[in-house]
Amino acid sequence: MAFPLAPLPFLKLSHLRLVAAIAQHGQIQMAAQALTLTQPAASRTLAEVEKLVGGVLFERHPRGMTPTPLGMIFVRRAHTMLMEMQDLAHELQQERAGLSGLVQAGAVTGPAVGCLVPAIRKLKAVSPHVELRIDVGPSIQLMRGLEEGDYDFIIGRLLPESDAEAFQIVPGKIERVRCLVRRGHPLAGLHHVPLSALKEHPWIIQERGTPIRQAVEAAFIGKGLTVPADVVATSSLVLMMALITDSDMIAPMSLEVARLMEATSDGVLASLDLDIPIEVAPYHIITRRDRRLSPAASRLYALTLEEMTRLRE
Repeated sequence: MAFPLAPLPFLKLSHLRLVAAIAQHGQIQMAAQALTLTQPAASRTLAEVEKLVGGVLFERHPRGMTPTPLGMIFVRRAHTMLMEMQDLAHELQQERAGLSGLVQAGAVTGPAVGCLVPAIRKLKAVSPHVELRIDVGPSIQLMRGLEEGDYDFIIGRLLPESDAEAFQIVPGKIERVRCLVRRGHPLAGLHHVPLSALKEHPWIIQERGTPIRQAVEAAFIGKGLTVPADVVATSSLVLMMALITDSDMIAPMSLEVARLMEATSDGVLASLDLDIPIEVAPYHIITRRDRRLSPAASRLYALTLEEMTRLRE
């Protein structure tokens, strides 16, 4: 025989709290005091609950009250639901304060190292439960992801076909290029090395059309030189490192990445001291105008802006 379900949707948090308090204290008077209720109000609330569930929840004894079998089930579930509500309130508070949640960001390599990494460290120091998904790639990939809603913000460059009006753009800084070689390279340690001295050496460089490669080729052309012909094209830092450590190859990369590679190479790698600077067009912090950042994303965004401002000074 099927029994109709009790109208449990009409249960209130106040019902759950009272039943849990009676089970804890064993007396309705003490439970009422703990919940800052009058005893008559607590008695009326308990009567409401028992009517809703269709049975008696507590047996009355001279020394107090103990749960009935029905009451034991209710008390167990009440404790679970109250804990869940407490956890819910905590999670909502964490989310509103930017202490939890998911943040999705992307950056081209230089500012990923120079701006985003220190910003992530600062965010994680105060908000360890924030989940971060960070992509490092070319601007074309990042801008498309931003347009499709994959990122909260990116650090990169607008594409020629991008609608600038659709984005909030904070100007960044010019990206400086360094040419990384092994410490024993014939040009390592020399001062004011001319580009003409680099021309005949093999290069491992990003693909055609990427900002760093365009900047390198523009520097050669600006000096009336032909661009390097002995080239391996790749965007893989791992492959670059593997090739330059055992050869005379030259690997151009952003200043921030070159410094990181030198610092972690135990003296194996060095940057060439060129006679002219090689610079890439500025990168920017870009968000969509029609997308509001979550509190956690806003915190990382603000920290990234701080790092970019520090680098500009």
